[in-house]
Formats: sequence, C-alpha cells, structure tokens
Amino acid sequence: MKLTRDDIRRAMCLYAVTDRTWLGDRTLLRVTEDILRGGATCLQLREKDLGRAEFLAEARAMQALASAYGVPFLVNDSVEIALASGAGGVHVGQSDLKDRDIRALIGPDKILGISANTVETALAAQAAGADYIGAGAVFGTSTKPGAKPLSQAELRAICEAVDIPVVAIGGITADNLLQLRGSGVDGAAVVSALYAQADPGRAAARLRALAGELVAAHG
Repeated sequence: MKLTRDDIRRAMCLYAVTDRTWLGDRTLLRVTEDILRGGATCLQLREKDLGRAEFLAEARAMQALASAYGVPFLVNDSVEIALASGAGGVHVGQSDLKDRDIRALIGPDKILGISANTVETALAAQAAGADYIGAGAVFGTSTKPGAKPLSQAELRAICEAVDIPVVAIGGITADNLLQLRGSGVDGAAVVSALYAQADPGRAAARLRALAGELVAAHG
C-alpha cells in the first residue's frame, strides 16, 4: 500500500543515507540500526561498488531492518535491486530519467524520489511522478565534491514551485541544519553527520531533534 503524501512528508524529517566509508570494524547493518533507534525517519541504501548478489542481500537485510523500525526504505539508483529486495521505493538522479519512465518501471505504489537543483528540474521530476524531491547540495559535501551549493533563495524557490515534499541534502550537520529555516523544506537527508560519527545513535537523536525543530518552524 502506498504511503500518503503526508506520510512521505513526515518521513522526510531525518532521512538517513548510507555510506560505508567510515565504518571501520563496524558493520553497515549495525550502524544503521543505531541510527534508526536514534530516530531516523527514512532510510536510503546508497551503494556504488557492490556486485549484484551482495547488493541485493544487503538491500533485503536493510528492508527488514527498516520495516522493524517502521520507516520507509529506498534504494539509490537501482530500480532492479529496489524491486527484487521488496524496498518501499527508489531514489534516482536527473540522468536516470533520460529515456526511462521510472514510475512505470516501479509501479504506482512504490515511493519515487528524484534529485533536483533547480526549479525547472524539480518541476520535471514532479511531472515524472516523483513523490518527493531531494534538493541540493545545500552545503559543500564530500559525497559529491563537484556539486555547486544551492543557495537559500534557490532552495526556497524549489519548495514553493512543487506540491510534493522536499528534503534538503548535501553537507548537512548538526551545526548547520537550522540554517535551513525559512526555506520550506520538509526535512534533512544526512550522510556523514550520521555514518562518520563515533556514536551514530546519539548523532541521530540530536539531528532528529533539530530536524523536528526545523519542520515545526515551517509548519
């Protein structure tokens, strides 16, 4: 059953995006569980280098974990892995839309997130069937070093242009999250401010509180 727009909007509050770069001797599943226990409201599995079998096994484990915590689970970029793992949806970039109808591939009930950094691309994403927009990068980010930071004015314009939820992404930390006040975003998608931390659960709890304050200020 597809989530309602309000359900998806609430899920955007603290959106965790995985990154195994900083795991050390910890497992991705263990760190992610700490983050979900700390209060993350949505989970995206982002893998660029795993083979199909390992990627699928990991996605299935993450789907089960997210389900246990009652949060939506999406796979980054791979429609095939999202469908095979039973994920709640998929998140894709603008380049993935070229010559592909992602909505048709995943069906009407899966969540579709699409990245955008301009009003034009955000409107195109909405027209392509997106359930939410991932807007960024709002600050400098090591995940995508070449990404030009999105200004507050540009971010606000995107939020005002579309009818679907917008989550900010890119270089967001506990120190700068509240700088997004007044933009109209429905939450923050966070990578290193969760996965690079010595205590990911504690980091998630702090970020969840800040994201809740951000969303309340917009409400």
